[in-house]
Amino acid sequence: MNSPTATTTGLDPAVHTSNDNVIRRAHGPENGSTLHAEADGGGESETKAKTQFKKAIRSKYRHVEAVHSQSRPSCLSHDTTESPSFLGFRNLMVIVLVVGNLRLIIENIQKYGVLICIGCHDFRKSDIDLGLLLYFLIPCHLFIAYIIEYYAAVQARAERNVVAYEQNAKEHQHQDGTNSPTEEQHRKFQSTWKLVRLLHAINVTTALALTSYVVYYHIHHPLIGTLTEVHAIVVWLKTASYAFTNRDLRHAYLHPARGELDALPGLYAQCPYPENITMGNLCYFWWAPTLVYQPVYPRTAKIRWSFVAKRCGEVVCLSVFIWFLSAQYATPVLRNSLDKIASLDIPSIVERLLKLSTISLIIWLAGFFALFQSFLNALAEVTRFADRSFYDEWWNSESLGVYWRTWNKPVYQYFKRHVYSPMRSRGWSNTTASLAVFFLSAVLHELLVGVPTHNLIGVAFLGMFLQLPLIQFTKPLEKKTSPNGKLLGNIIFWVSFTIFGQPFAALMYFYAWQAKYGSVSKMVTSQQLVQQGQGTCPPLV
Repeated sequence: MNSPTATTTGLDPAVHTSNDNVIRRAHGPENGSTLHAEADGGGESETKAKTQFKKAIRSKYRHVEAVHSQSRPSCLSHDTTESPSFLGFRNLMVIVLVVGNLRLIIENIQKYGVLICIGCHDFRKSDIDLGLLLYFLIPCHLFIAYIIEYYAAVQARAERNVVAYEQNAKEHQHQDGTNSPTEEQHRKFQSTWKLVRLLHAINVTTALALTSYVVYYHIHHPLIGTLTEVHAIVVWLKTASYAFTNRDLRHAYLHPARGELDALPGLYAQCPYPENITMGNLCYFWWAPTLVYQPVYPRTAKIRWSFVAKRCGEVVCLSVFIWFLSAQYATPVLRNSLDKIASLDIPSIVERLLKLSTISLIIWLAGFFALFQSFLNALAEVTRFADRSFYDEWWNSESLGVYWRTWNKPVYQYFKRHVYSPMRSRGWSNTTASLAVFFLSAVLHELLVGVPTHNLIGVAFLGMFLQLPLIQFTKPLEKKTSPNGKLLGNIIFWVSFTIFGQPFAALMYFYAWQAKYGSVSKMVTSQQLVQQGQGTCPPLV
């Protein structure tokens, strides 16, 4: 049974006695000489003894500890000195997302059953044959560009030899980058460039126009059409970069002003113009994971085939994952939205957009990782392409402008190098150059989406071109130094991207497809029959 002392004071008698012994040892006369010796020898032992003494006192008098001994703000207050960690909330949000989506999965299975059907596809033999034929024909236009540049390089060599001979005869000088071109030389260069530019324009325009025509009118399946159209657009962009880059290199080779040769990137000295005009150099550019042509690229020492195998495995797994989500979850939501769009039921359309936003975001993120992290890294490893900065931390974007500069760096670098910077150097304003970039990008987006779906309805064009007002609206948030400003910009980016961006575009193109080939066209016909008293309108499935 506890003693009254232990009950009223909260002290254990054994602990009380032990603490008293510690106090006596710290201050007793028998330890005085030892403590003085330790003080003379060093302060470490004395400090240790004082610490033990304070600890013993606190242990003895438990009810007098100063709990409130300093001024401290609440953890979540703005005037706190240290920012709290929200790792636990992050874990909670992940759990909520997993549980919420697990509920949607169960609900989807209960409502629709398993919609996955490997054999239920619409890959027509004519689609496959035309897709394969175009896959081999499209690169031929890149090799036509090589023939054009080879002709220009031969002309450049001949002209340089003539200029060098004339200078040797007159002034005993060499074409060493110290003389500007004469009016006659400049006129001749521009004349050659106009012919080369015309041939390149005819070549690449024919490639893109022919491919778009065949895809739009003769390839029914949108997946095969999309892959073919992407290939054509990539070759179109690469061919233009090949022509523009060699144009500047040719000018520097023929008629450099003082110091221009030294101003060229030092990397290009490994393969100067016109030595870069070879079939091997062009083939490497064709397969390199970049849209910007350079005579030389940074290269790795060897190929890590295990790395390639892992990245290819990721591409396969993520492709299956995207196909599964599209068939099992996205398609039912899209189908159930058709009658809402046909009747212009705005609240129901908004509800469908919100439901579709989660699925489309997951599909887009999986596609982003499969393309930019897995596929491009695998291709870079095989080609030993060392610069693999295909994207930056776009998910932390404080504005729409930061996002477009960081999420797809190959395209951003292309338009900056070949459209924006040349226009700015020629005196065009920043606004005009940006308009040109986004207009060209919007046209390519409409071709990329509208041609394979056989519906050039302008949604992709407007969705891309109307990014400019949003960029201007969120641009001041980039300069904010406070966390709240950057947080607001990031929220605006995600909301516009996940709700009003891709889900809306997917809904519109799916409706246009169904209106042309599927249930919507049948529904409209049936409704017309009902209005004429000749039938009934069947429900949508």
